Amino acid sequence: MNTRETDVQYSRWNDSAQDQVTINVSAIEATGCKRIYNKLCTGKLGIVMKVLGGIVVFWIIFLIGYMTGYYVHKCK
Repeated sequence: MNTRETDVQYSRWNDSAQDQVTINVSAIEATGCKRIYNKLCTGKLGIVMKVLGGIVVFWIIFLIGYMTGYYVHKCK
């Protein structure tokens, strides 16, 4: 069984009524989907993926419009 590596820090402010609790969870506990999201959707790779996705969506919409226009305006 995997051990969980968590770090919990609790600090109480004497002058105010606020309590601060900080929890750090290691990357080992991240789910598969979260790891894939962090790798593909953040940083420089995330920007590249978003640009490529936008280009693909543009061409799909362009081709659908082209085919639709071709069949709508086709001479009989």
